[in-house]
Amino acid sequence: MSVIIRDTSERRQQISALVRERGSVQVAPLAARFGVSMQTIRKDLHYLEKRGVAERSYGGAISADAVNVVAEPPLEAKRASNIDEKARIGALAASMVRPGDSIVLDSGTTTLQIAHHLPDDEDITVLTNDLDILCALARKERIGVVMLGGALRRRNRAFYGAQTESALEDLHVDKLFLGVDGFDLERGITTHFEPEAMLNRKMAKAARQVIAVTDKSKFGKVCLHRILSVGEIDDLITDADDSDGIQAAAERAGFRLHLV
Repeated sequence: MSVIIRDTSERRQQISALVRERGSVQVAPLAARFGVSMQTIRKDLHYLEKRGVAERSYGGAISADAVNVVAEPPLEAKRASNIDEKARIGALAASMVRPGDSIVLDSGTTTLQIAHHLPDDEDITVLTNDLDILCALARKERIGVVMLGGALRRRNRAFYGAQTESALEDLHVDKLFLGVDGFDLERGITTHFEPEAMLNRKMAKAARQVIAVTDKSKFGKVCLHRILSVGEIDDLITDADDSDGIQAAAERAGFRLHLV
């Protein structure tokens, strides 16, 4: 039931309280709740953002306190971190690819390890937007490779934009291997870069099976832009152990857990 609150200050106070209580809010439900337009709610969220209460995200806002990954690390730092864990995750992920599969490899240093471990099989087709993954696969002689076009983002050597997204419009693939910047059971899978979140959602829509790949250093981290809830993935491949409580979380959320 909507409750029309014409006092802007009171409505913003209530939205601020909701953001802090829930961690995140969405524009459409807020508009229905308060009986105002979505444009009015967007102005409210912009007001709260300027005052440090919230950070804007896709379709809504996240509590400023919840956004605990404040800066995207350089690519060199990503490459140097958790090397052994990423290699084991990549090997296990590659073993899940079957002859005849078409797969998407999202950009990232963990998905790059999948590319390295994939068998050189002409019956496998790989789509990617990542330049380093393209180079790794180009060294193999038989595997099928499709590069998704777009504008190059040099910070992570991957392609994004309308051209990249449109390349996925009429495609159906068997598996998406989704890289992770933040993995939080309540706030979902997140990333630093909004065009990446938009592209990842397109990838997930095109895939029959969505497989998230991440080492446990990403657990509990929340970036600004939400990709999916953890309940929207089918599988998670990670190096977690029993102390992380991820097995119980997988059972609650309904995804399959694969530990390396």
